[in-house]
Amino acid sequence: MPQPFVYQVSPMRVVFGVGTIASLPDELARLGITRALALASRRQQAELGDLASLTGGRLAGLFDDAVVHTPVTVTERAMEAVRALKPDGVVAIGAGAATGLSKAIALRTDLPQLILPTSYAGSEMTPVLGETVDGVKTTQSSPKILPEVVIYDVNLTLSMPAKFSAISGLNAIAHAAEALYARDGNPITALMAEEAIAKLALSLPEVVARPRDLEARSDALYGAWLCGVCLGTVGMALHHKLCHTVGALFDLPHAETHAVLLPHTIAYNTPAARDAIGRAARALGASDAADGLFELSAKLGAPRSLAEIGMPEDGIDKAAALATRNPYWNPRPIEQAEIHDLLTRAWSGARPQAG
Repeated sequence: MPQPFVYQVSPMRVVFGVGTIASLPDELARLGITRALALASRRQQAELGDLASLTGGRLAGLFDDAVVHTPVTVTERAMEAVRALKPDGVVAIGAGAATGLSKAIALRTDLPQLILPTSYAGSEMTPVLGETVDGVKTTQSSPKILPEVVIYDVNLTLSMPAKFSAISGLNAIAHAAEALYARDGNPITALMAEEAIAKLALSLPEVVARPRDLEARSDALYGAWLCGVCLGTVGMALHHKLCHTVGALFDLPHAETHAVLLPHTIAYNTPAARDAIGRAARALGASDAADGLFELSAKLGAPRSLAEIGMPEDGIDKAAALATRNPYWNPRPIEQAEIHDLLTRAWSGARPQAG
C-alpha cells in the first residue's frame, strides 16, 4: 500500500527531439513574445549563427555575460539591458548559467521565458533560483521563476565536450538520486528518478566514447529531462545543500562539485534510506549505489576529489560549519563532525563510506 502523497505537475510546455530549435519562432509566437532578450554565450552564437533569423525576427537584443552560481552583480548588469531594450520575453540558450540568469530576470520582471538547454543541468524544469551574494548562495522558489517553455534539441548537445557531458550527466543524476528519498516524494517521481538514473548510467559512457552519437545523446538528454522534472517536483536534501555551500564558498564549478560529492552524500544517507537508495543501485546495476556512482565517475573520467576542482584543504572546517547551519531536511541528521569527515574524504578523492 503506497504512503499518502501529493503530486503536483508544473504548468510547462516541453518540446523534445532532434532539430526542434526550428520551432523557436512558433513557440515565441505562442507566448506572445515579439521582442526577446537572448541570453547566449559567444561560443553558442558562433555555433548557431544569426540569432535574429533563428527567432524569426523576434529579437530585441543580446546579453552574453551569464556565469555560474548566478551572482547578483551579473543579474544587475543584465537588468540594465532589460531596461534599455524593453523586451517582452527572454530566450536563454545554454547551460545552467544562462538558465539561472533567465530565471533571475523573470523573478524581477515576470517576463515569460523560453529555455533551450545545451547541457544536462535540469534547472530549466524548476521554479527554484539560486543566487550568490558575497560568496553565499541562497535559494528561493516562486511561480515567476518557472520557465513557460523548454525546447530540448538533441543537436544543441552534440558539441558539448565529452568530459563536460559526463560531469553534467552526473550532476543530473544527483537530482534523481535525492528525489528517491525526498520528504515530499511520491510514486510517480520515484519511477521517473529510477528511469532517469538508468538511462544516464547507460548512455553517458556511450556519449563519452562517441560524443556525436545521436542515439546516445538522445537517451542522455531524455534522462536529464527526467532528472530535471524530479528536481522541480520534490525537495532536495543534504547533497544539494553541500553543493550550494562549497560551490559558492570557494567559487567551484557547479557540475563538477555535484559530480565529486554525489557518491559521498549518497553513502552518508544510505543507512537512513536503504530502500530508496536501493532503487538507485538497481538503476545503476550495482550492489551499492554510492560505490556504483564512484565507479561510474571513474569510467567517465570525471573528477573525483574536491581538491582537483579548486577547493582548499583548509576550507573544510568552514564548509562543514556553514553546511550544518540552517540545513535542508535530510533522512539522516546532519551533524557537523560527520559532514567534516564526508568533506575530508571528498576533498582527497577517497572511496565513499557511510560513516
